[in-house]
Order: sequence, then C-alpha cells, then structure tokens
Amino acid sequence: MNEELLKEIGLTEGEGRVYMTLLKLGETKTGELAKEAQVSSSKVYKILDRLEKKGIVGHVLKGEVKYFSPMNPKTIINYIEEKEKNLGEKKKEILYLIPQFEAILNKSENKSQAAIYEGFKGVTNLFKNILFELKKGEEYFVLGGTYGDIKGLRDFFYKHHLNRADRGIKLKMLANHETRGNIEPTTKKKAEIRYLPNYLETPMEIVFYKNKAFIILWNSEPVGFLIQNPEAVASFKKYFNAFWRIAKT
Repeated sequence: MNEELLKEIGLTEGEGRVYMTLLKLGETKTGELAKEAQVSSSKVYKILDRLEKKGIVGHVLKGEVKYFSPMNPKTIINYIEEKEKNLGEKKKEILYLIPQFEAILNKSENKSQAAIYEGFKGVTNLFKNILFELKKGEEYFVLGGTYGDIKGLRDFFYKHHLNRADRGIKLKMLANHETRGNIEPTTKKKAEIRYLPNYLETPMEIVFYKNKAFIILWNSEPVGFLIQNPEAVASFKKYFNAFWRIAKT
C-alpha cells in the first residue's frame, strides 16, 4: 500500500521498494539493502543515486564503504513541493504553446478521421473535450445515455454536467429508459431530456456535435470510437430526430 502511494507521487517501483526497505533497516550497506529490497546489486546503486537526487536518501562514508539511510520522511513533502513547482513552470510553458498546438489541430479539422479510445479515462476524456470545444449557448446531442455498472461513471457525469451547465453549454439527450427517475440531477441543467422505449435500450451511446461524433460501448473496459466527419454527424442527427419524436419526457 505504501509503495503504491510512493509510485503515485513519482517514485518508480524499485525506488519505492528500496526506500521502504531503508526505513525498516536504517543505515545499511548496499549488499544487505539489495537482498532485503529484492533488487539486483547492479540496480540498487542506480536507484540509490536517484533517491539521493530526490533528496529523500543520504549516505555516509565509513572508511571506503558507503552506508545509506533514509532522510527524515518529511523530506518527501519537500520532494512533492519541488515537483509541484516544476509542474507549475511546465504548465506556464504549455499554456504559452497551446495556441500553436490549436492552430496545428485546426488545420486538420476539415479532414475526415477516426480514432479509438480505450479505458475509463480515455473514454471520459472525450466528454471533457466537449467542454473545451463548445462555447456558451452551443449544444451537443446524446443518443442512448446510460450508466451501466461502471464504477465512478455516475460521479464523473455528475461533475461533467455541473461544469457543462456552468459554461452555458446545452444538452439534448435521449436517455435509456432504465435511467428514468434515476438520472444524475445535474444532467437536467440546461438540458432537454427524453427517454427511449425499452426495446431501444442499448449499452452503446452515441454523442455528436459540430463535425464530431463518438460511439461508446460502456462495459468493464469502456471503448470509444471517435469519428470526425460532417456527413456522419448529419446521419446521426437524422436518427436522433426520428427517435426524439417517439421518445417520452
């Protein structure tokens, strides 16, 4: 558990293992440390060098032998703060470059293209992009809205629609019948929602706006298929309008 947390703040698996072992052993030579941490002798020197550069491990010389020991665990906070400072500087650099990146992207927006996104984060990022790409008063469409049994999906959409409404972006949704009376409350903000009949329910969800559409299969490993093509969006809009007429409020 502790090693997992150390990985999350930027240490490698080997660094986390060596650091935790040093905490248990205290001041020690590399031979015993490598054995206890279950890393090779050749790797332990490189790992210790990186940990020293991070400021969370130190050493002393006794004769010609190096003994390593962990610094006060509070130095981990210093390491995190330094990372945050560096990230802040990198963020400023990226913010400066974003207009250039967007200019490159805009040149390709009229070209038809497709891409596949896998996993919860990859697929939900498609919805985050909507908030970047639509302006206040603009609208996107959803056909087949559902939650399934995906862990964290309800919480994601609760926050997504809260942010969407704050930005003034509208939603027109044809949700699955199963979500009637059970839809996340923020979904209703700045939105028109109708419900598909039972026989049209599906774990697949189609979302479209402007010249983009993406099809999502919500299962244990979500998959999203993004299409950038105005003709495809126009076709989805025809299906949406047809189903909208038979859907119930």
